[in-house]
Amino acid sequence: MSTTAYLVGLGAAGAAALLGAILPARRRLFGAALLSAAACLAALAGAGRVLVSGHPFSLHTAQVLPLTGVDLSLDPLGALFVATTAVVGLAAACYSVGYGAHATPSRTATAALPAFLATLLLVPAAASVATFMVAWELMALTSLLALLTEHRRRPETRDAAQWYAAMTHVGAAAILLGLVLLATHAGGQTFSAIAAHRGRRSVPLTSAVFVLTLLGFASKAGAVPLHVWLPRAHPEAPSPISALMSGAMVNLGIYGILRVGEDLLGGGQLWWWLLVAALGVVSAVFGALHAAASTDTKRLLAYSTVDNVGLVLVGVGAAGALAAGGERLLAGLVLLAALFHLVNHALFKGCLFLGAGALQHAAGTRDLDRLGGLARKMPATAVLFAVGALSISALPGLNGFASEWLLLQGLLHGFASHSATTEAALLSGVAALAITGGLTATAFVKALGVGFLGQPRTEGARGAREVGPSMLAGMALLAGGCVVLGVVPGVALPVLDRAAAAGLPGGAPSALRVGLGLDLASLHGAIEPVLLVTGLLAGILVIWGALRLAPRHAELRRPRRAEAWGCGRELQTARMEITATSFAEPLQRVFADVLRPDHDLEVTHAAESRYFPEAISFHQRVDDAIERVAYGPVIAAVAWWGRLARRVPNGSVHRYLAFGFAALVLILVVLA
Repeated sequence: MSTTAYLVGLGAAGAAALLGAILPARRRLFGAALLSAAACLAALAGAGRVLVSGHPFSLHTAQVLPLTGVDLSLDPLGALFVATTAVVGLAAACYSVGYGAHATPSRTATAALPAFLATLLLVPAAASVATFMVAWELMALTSLLALLTEHRRRPETRDAAQWYAAMTHVGAAAILLGLVLLATHAGGQTFSAIAAHRGRRSVPLTSAVFVLTLLGFASKAGAVPLHVWLPRAHPEAPSPISALMSGAMVNLGIYGILRVGEDLLGGGQLWWWLLVAALGVVSAVFGALHAAASTDTKRLLAYSTVDNVGLVLVGVGAAGALAAGGERLLAGLVLLAALFHLVNHALFKGCLFLGAGALQHAAGTRDLDRLGGLARKMPATAVLFAVGALSISALPGLNGFASEWLLLQGLLHGFASHSATTEAALLSGVAALAITGGLTATAFVKALGVGFLGQPRTEGARGAREVGPSMLAGMALLAGGCVVLGVVPGVALPVLDRAAAAGLPGGAPSALRVGLGLDLASLHGAIEPVLLVTGLLAGILVIWGALRLAPRHAELRRPRRAEAWGCGRELQTARMEITATSFAEPLQRVFADVLRPDHDLEVTHAAESRYFPEAISFHQRVDDAIERVAYGPVIAAVAWWGRLARRVPNGSVHRYLAFGFAALVLILVVLA
């Protein structure tokens, strides 16, 4: 049953891509979206059955790939990633109907989304080196194609695509080299054969393989310093593709680290996981800082993805370190918390990227400094965006709070371990969780307040209208998941526990008691979000009732109305309100050594006297310091070699013959 449903999902996604490429313009968008939604439902049914039953399925066919064939196997760990992708894909497919309605997309653009979706569903089920690398490269190519669909309208898209293509293929080369080394020493290229040889490989070999694959998978996940493609590609991609990239594709980098490090290599050395945790701490703090300083909505969300992937890496690294030290109960709990946060991030970040697309569609811009007042123009979008923003800010009663609380509990209880290095890593994780919590709240107070409250700052914001029902339905699906997993997180914990146990060699005992809330039965910690929400709602009702029953002429019955973000002034204009740039300015001053913002001040003087300014223009830009310092010299060196190489093919036959002769002599010398 699960095998059939999963294969039907893959087939339906492939058929949706075909329909998007061949149907007439009026029908291809709806047809591709409908079949993509059916593919997601079928894949969700197949993965859900594996998660609930705990029984994996396997499949081998020699009819697709020559020589090696195709090997598929879906265990609870892989099924969790398939199910998460299916939920985000369902919302993106629904959203794409309204998103593409205002300008009929090309055949390539229509086919790109279901093709990308099919590869995302395929990667977690790949069970051999050949199958995995083919699926991984297809995912990279289809996502690159989807990114380039709007390159004619925005020249920045081509630059983002170049960065993405370079980073993803360098990462794929590292992954391929590591997996080939494993397959060569195992005598077989299936994952089961490689896992069977866990204890027969030397420590230097396994360490080299882990470092290679970690670099490759971390580049796809967007971990610092391999994140540079992410804040470029996510903002330039169409919003449904951005939601799939951030809500599903970056997750597969985490999946690869777990699959290789824990399953194929058997857990390995303690320093492996300390390295993963260190990457997570740096990524979380760096991403949160840049998110708080960004004024472009989608760039803010992209850096927030770096932040949340960092928190997941902290959990994965801490779980691996605790497992290496024999603390299997805590390792299972921390890994469960990391997987829970990964699922929650897919929900609220998918909702936020779809909301950012709705803002750009309605107001014509992503710049927060040019928005404002959209809560009145787009009330439904404002509510759904607020759910995502409050979820990612870890407000109690929403899913971000549930997973971060669980992760914090696992890290704090891990201090009982007897390894000083592990305790230091856990302490760093707790500090990163605290710092990023405040920075994330700052970033999304800015996004929500400046973008939706106050008065419109431009004509585009002033003329904005609510988006169509299909776009709202896509956002509402993910926002509803944020609420459900925030109020009753216990409904998802059994399947997450099963996936976490499958992610650790030999499994792990459960630290949770089954229920609607979060109850750490053996570790003396519990919280019931449903009681928090019930108490909050009861308090609101009591206050509302007291106001209704108060005397008619009491002050409480005559509240004074004022513009939001107006500081209580009676007369308020858009130019008097706080902007995203001014909101982030104090934070940029505090972290100026890290962010290094560029300022540009232009003063135009009056014609009568240069002592009287006529206009003052201030621009501020925060570039990525790692991109500038680490990648700038590399790009300059490559460009220099490129200019030098262009001098070689000058059209001279004698020069070409000389090159050929020199190459022949070199080959003969080497072979001799």
